[in-house]
Amino acid sequence: MESRTAAEPQRYTVPYLPVGTRIDEREVEAVREVMLSGATLSQGLVRRRFEEAFAAHIGVRHALSVTSGTVALELAIHLLDLAPGDEVITTPQTYQATIQPLLDRDVRVRFADIRPETANIDPDRVAELVTPRTRAIIIVHYGGLPADMDALMRIAREHDLVVVEDAAHALGGLLHGRRPGGIGHIGCFSFHSSKNITTLGEGGMVTVNRDDWADRLLRVRGNQSDMVLTSRRRSFGGSTSAPPGALYPSEAYTHDCLTLRRAGTNATLSEAAAAVGLVQLEKLPGLVARRQAVAARLTAELAEFDAVRVPVVPTGVEHPYHLFTFFVDPDRVDRDELVRHLAAQGVETYLRYFPLHLLPEWRARGHHHGECPVAERSWFAEHMNLPCHPGLSDTQVETIAAALTCALTKLRRS
Repeated sequence: MESRTAAEPQRYTVPYLPVGTRIDEREVEAVREVMLSGATLSQGLVRRRFEEAFAAHIGVRHALSVTSGTVALELAIHLLDLAPGDEVITTPQTYQATIQPLLDRDVRVRFADIRPETANIDPDRVAELVTPRTRAIIIVHYGGLPADMDALMRIAREHDLVVVEDAAHALGGLLHGRRPGGIGHIGCFSFHSSKNITTLGEGGMVTVNRDDWADRLLRVRGNQSDMVLTSRRRSFGGSTSAPPGALYPSEAYTHDCLTLRRAGTNATLSEAAAAVGLVQLEKLPGLVARRQAVAARLTAELAEFDAVRVPVVPTGVEHPYHLFTFFVDPDRVDRDELVRHLAAQGVETYLRYFPLHLLPEWRARGHHHGECPVAERSWFAEHMNLPCHPGLSDTQVETIAAALTCALTKLRRS
């Protein structure tokens, strides 16, 4: 099929990350309205509206906004109530923030390899790693392509495990009519400026259906300790409740702490950030549609070359294309040379992500090369990520396509 002409593409700079092009007067006006309203800029009604709209979009009972996707993951892992010696299964194909909080716990992390056709965690490998000490599975919808949640949730039910979805890439996606982040037990989202929507550059969300988990998240996010309480036997000088206007809750007068799970923190998303989030959430269908259009154009270009392949998108799945990923056949194309050739044509690329089990901090916990051979082979020789975001102009997309044709025609081996 490789019959395309290797014409040199015209030079345009094509940034890998979006640079604010999704923001327009609607977001500016939303911030202006909040700033001039005279209402509080923290813990107000706008945040509540954003959380309610987000919960409705995902299809969950509770959505609690926080200051970043990293904080969302930290609080999700807190809800697991892990004890020393417990085990968590996760993927090596993700950003370090997904499991970074586990480094502070005396638990064992077991990395399940990925499926080569999707770069998502392989449920067969997950099933092999489950032991009596396993408590949770932390999965990632890599690039936005939903993982095989039917198989993963079946494993979780069989072994009474909690499934945490890192859905930072997957907002706007669908899996057989359900939204990623609302299929497992806990969902986590990021609103970093690179993600599918943003809340002024940083922000995140935790989604749950359990009321008790929502209550615990509310406490921790609001600078209250997460603890198990019991009624006090004696009051303070006859006081049985907090006086009007008291800063501390009435439980300070009425209860004692039996178990302290963790101290609270301030993870409050500002009203201005939430206002932007509301506008961005309304824009989400259009933003995803643009990502899908870019991905379709790049997929069509790559279809001309049998030395590369794109991830398989199963029937019933809607891919929001946070990342556009494809894989080269290392026997026919040198991936690193391809990266350099695209850079020379002004096309920025990133390789995402280095296998987590090979990072120094995880090697110090006993992990090693050869543990996840599919993920390792993908990182070191096969996978590529191309620019794919709503900020790309048609001209820039055509520049990527032309640069791909030029590079693959030159670099392919017979």
